[in-house]
Amino acid sequence: MDSQQAAISSSDVNQWQRISPIAIVYFMVKFVYGLLGNVVYLAPAILIGYKEVLANPHIWLPVALAVVLLLVLATFLSFYFFQYRLTNDHIEIRSGVFAKKHINLPFTRIQNVKLEQPIYYRPFGFTCLQLDTAGSAKQEAKVVALKVNFAEQVKKQILAAHKAKPIISDEAELQSEELTPEADNEILLNQRSLKDLIIHGVTNNRTWIFLGALGPFFDDIANYVVLFFNDLGIDIENLLTFADKPWWQIGLYALTLTFICMLVVALFSIAGSIISFYGYTLSKVADRYIRRSGLLTKHEVTMRLARLQMVVRQQDWLDVLLNRINLKFEQSNANMQNIQPGAHNNKIIVPSVKPNECQALIDDVYPHNQMMDISYQGISKHFLIRNIIYILLPVFSILIGFFTMVGKTNVLAFIVPLFFVILLIIFCRWLRWGFAVDDNFIYIRKGIFGVDYYCFPRYKVQQTIFKQSWFLQRKKLATVRFVLASGAQDIPFIPQKIAYNLIDDALYEVESSRKSWM
Repeated sequence: MDSQQAAISSSDVNQWQRISPIAIVYFMVKFVYGLLGNVVYLAPAILIGYKEVLANPHIWLPVALAVVLLLVLATFLSFYFFQYRLTNDHIEIRSGVFAKKHINLPFTRIQNVKLEQPIYYRPFGFTCLQLDTAGSAKQEAKVVALKVNFAEQVKKQILAAHKAKPIISDEAELQSEELTPEADNEILLNQRSLKDLIIHGVTNNRTWIFLGALGPFFDDIANYVVLFFNDLGIDIENLLTFADKPWWQIGLYALTLTFICMLVVALFSIAGSIISFYGYTLSKVADRYIRRSGLLTKHEVTMRLARLQMVVRQQDWLDVLLNRINLKFEQSNANMQNIQPGAHNNKIIVPSVKPNECQALIDDVYPHNQMMDISYQGISKHFLIRNIIYILLPVFSILIGFFTMVGKTNVLAFIVPLFFVILLIIFCRWLRWGFAVDDNFIYIRKGIFGVDYYCFPRYKVQQTIFKQSWFLQRKKLATVRFVLASGAQDIPFIPQKIAYNLIDDALYEVESSRKSWM
């Protein structure tokens, strides 16, 4: 790969190039992940019959060896048939063993350039170059093993192609997006410390996904836990037998077990946060924002300001207590199907920032926003009437009547508290929901125990939907849906007249401003 050390303008680069042999590791990991993903569907069968399988190695051992050989062969062939070349401001990629794939992608169509560096690439100075285009439902192109300095050169050439051949026609916007000579000066906007990531892991718990995957193995895990404590001389089954124990001892056991479970869950969540966001930096070059993060795999996501669709300021109830905010810069969701759940590959997320840091970042992308200063108008109280009187009360009345008739009144001790919890959630949902509009932006506020704010320019709206059920029509209310490239946002239970005004103003802004949504 000597040609990778040369400048991109070299004539050697115009020829078909093979990637480095280190890509074999990349393909191997990719195939293993795919294999494990399919094994999950077979987990129940494996769990039931694994003892029989282990007892007959003459059956499973040849199958395992065949799978390993097939994996090695597929990995080598994927590497061997992968080629790329750069020519005339295009990148071409050939890949595939039996199903051949040839991608020819002009630089001017590329909207995002992302560098992804797995941990096994770092000692050798290699990275993956991922190229995304607007409107694509999947990742357009990925060169899986390039030298870091060469990948950076390709990235600069793509940006230069956007300068030479802009993809939009609005003159004022073109001038703001041109790359200036100072574009190489990268400005650091924000970085996250290990303490911030720990806080993010505690306040944004996603361990339930991991626990859900372990569902089929809970019985075996429980048995191993019991045996482990028995070896230590602790009889767990006796401790959890409550018939001969006083109420205070039962309560103490329950409280201790709850804290242990919460600690384990919090540790998993913190680990996930550190793996996803370790070494986090958010920087800016001209009109482009660059997010770098990742412990095992380093991700670099670039977002052009014109590509930004919406800013989201999120606070769960723990974030409120700790005075932290999660800030999201939402882009087009065309490539969302390829995002790994824990990596947030296509989003620019700033985890657990302080309020002053959050506002500074919002002001940087939307200088004239009034997200935290504008007065929000709440939704109608008929939201409470519909959800509580017409839905919640009848359902729980039927449940209470049924269990009373069948003589299982002990179930009411669970149903009645559940009713008041749902009642509280509905009330908090109504209380949080609000909206506001100024000359530039539409603002939406919602949440339950925490509060989230959404802000997007009116000219970014791609579609509006006016929704009105029979109940809303009688009350002269309506729901408005604004559809953007990053998704849809609803404002429910607002006066019909205001709903029409919101739609008319948004459509007028789209037609009159002539600004591009990309």
